[in-house]
Amino acid sequence: MAEKSAGSAANVAHVTLTRALALGSRQPSIKDIARLARVSHPTVSRALQNSPLVSAETAARIRKIAEEQGYRASAVARGLVTRRTRTVGLIVTSVDDPFASEVACGVEEVASDRGYAVLLANSHADPERERRVVQELAERRVDGLVVTSSRVGALYLPLLKNLDVPIVLVNDQYPGEFVHSVTIANQEGMRAATDHLIGLGHRRIAYLGDSNGYRSDTERLAGFQEALADAGIDFERELAVEGDGRPEATMEAMNRLLRLKRPPTAVCCYNDMTALSVIRAVRAHGLRVPADVSVTGFDDLFFAAYLAPALTTVRHPMRRMGQMAMENLFKLMSGQESIAQIKVGAELIVRESTGKVPKRGRHHGQ
Repeated sequence: MAEKSAGSAANVAHVTLTRALALGSRQPSIKDIARLARVSHPTVSRALQNSPLVSAETAARIRKIAEEQGYRASAVARGLVTRRTRTVGLIVTSVDDPFASEVACGVEEVASDRGYAVLLANSHADPERERRVVQELAERRVDGLVVTSSRVGALYLPLLKNLDVPIVLVNDQYPGEFVHSVTIANQEGMRAATDHLIGLGHRRIAYLGDSNGYRSDTERLAGFQEALADAGIDFERELAVEGDGRPEATMEAMNRLLRLKRPPTAVCCYNDMTALSVIRAVRAHGLRVPADVSVTGFDDLFFAAYLAPALTTVRHPMRRMGQMAMENLFKLMSGQESIAQIKVGAELIVRESTGKVPKRGRHHGQ
């Protein structure tokens, strides 16, 4: 009689629990699933993790109950057991930066496919802030980090050693050997853009770079100079000028080029944002692109194809680089063999902002 009474009580408790969960009065826990399945909660935990210690029939029944009740494993609880949070940190210079947003999309796509969440943080291109954000995300127990356009440089070496968190850098901007990084072939890309202009007959070609001392600028200038040398064209120091990333500074640098006694007939720009300001400066002087001055960019940002004229530029596979960085980070986190330095090829996209060298006239003395 006592056994029958105990069985009835268990059935009542089972029905009451089922109704409570069905009404959505609270989220089911792993213990709730254990009661409904009439097994221990360690058995439920093993079944949901596909442990071979639980029979296939029992595991299937437990998973069915968990799905019917809308059970979702707690990431925090799972992390305490596995020592993994299934989160990665992504640090960008700014969410407004078109390059960073494309890389972020690539990172998120791969992370999401693997069931990982991405925590996003801004460094605002400040080395000290970047170091602090890296430290904070590591303290939040992220499983790995992706950092775009890093400004920290060689200081990452002791930082990596102390944090013991896998880090992959995308387009690191200061010279130094990092453990793992994904970069674009800057030198080859700018060489292709310069060769294109030389092929159109240009001989007086300017380079408008960036004064912040970025590795990418150094490499792109090297590609520019290499193309000139191979074509037998002397590199003239007055035709290599710098902006600082701001539109006003870029326009002033271009104005200096246009005021030269023999101004350039073409300009290779550090990136597409630089090219945008260069085109504005050319027009402000009453000149046309490409009839008077040809202009090339670097990145192939979303607006490049929609400018008038559409911009000839070097395509930067930003989203793919984000994907590659995340794929490599997964290898690091799982202890697999990974590639330390990944260099992605650059592709020249020829559009309407470049044309044949203009005939000698009031603007040119070529």
